[in-house]
Amino acid sequence: APLPELQVLKAELDQKLSLRVWMVLGEGAVFMVILLLGFWAVRRSIAKELRLAEQQKNFLLSVTHELKSPLAAVKLQLQTLQSRQLPEDKRKQIYSRALADSNRLEKLVENLLLVNKIEAGRLPLEKEKIQLSEHLDALLMSTYSIEMDKGRIETDIAPNVLVDVDSMALDSVIINLVDNSLKYGNESTIFVSLTRLSSQFVQLSVADGGDGIPDSEKDKIFERFYRRGNEDVRKTKGTGIGLYLVKLLVTEHNGEISVLDNSPKGAKFVVKLPCVDE
Repeated sequence: APLPELQVLKAELDQKLSLRVWMVLGEGAVFMVILLLGFWAVRRSIAKELRLAEQQKNFLLSVTHELKSPLAAVKLQLQTLQSRQLPEDKRKQIYSRALADSNRLEKLVENLLLVNKIEAGRLPLEKEKIQLSEHLDALLMSTYSIEMDKGRIETDIAPNVLVDVDSMALDSVIINLVDNSLKYGNESTIFVSLTRLSSQFVQLSVADGGDGIPDSEKDKIFERFYRRGNEDVRKTKGTGIGLYLVKLLVTEHNGEISVLDNSPKGAKFVVKLPCVDE
């Protein structure tokens, strides 16, 4: 073949070879990206499973502790009453402690059952229009009379706030939030406030002066089983489902919950719920 034709043929072959090389390199690059993405996804999934397994382990440890401690206390108190002749005031004191431990057990079981029912879609809310201002004040007085008498809990409750809620579910939200602040508030005063944000929404907040919650933890604390620290060394009581339950119940009421930094220190839990007119 004439020289020019050979040069043209060589150029075409070089071009095809170059295209083939780039195709192979491109396919290799795509394969590598897919491989890296797959590796990242698997690693993330494994890390998530390990984190969940650790949370479940902590949950089982905490539930075991939460069940064992009050049961042991009630048993000891009953044995004391059975085996000794005690003055009436001492007997009343032991009855009071036994009742408190029984209430603690009941609250734990109720929370566990509520979480199970909500997750299974078996919790039909029985909503009714209630005067939240009066309801909140009565609930706090009946549940936390000792803490309120000691000035441990202070309130700022706006009058005439009406909401359409399941009162038992709302009680669980309030009690879990107040218990949480009492537990982690480092003996600080707990402030419970109720305000009307607008004609559509009402805001309930529970604030303490404890150590607060780091920004990195603010979303995690509403996860199921999540508790800060390790269950083997943690001193505070709890199971890691209280705030998870609160978020489930607030969401069921078309509301929102968030946690903010309190001033000058501590944590402030804020619940926004739809309100209704007179």
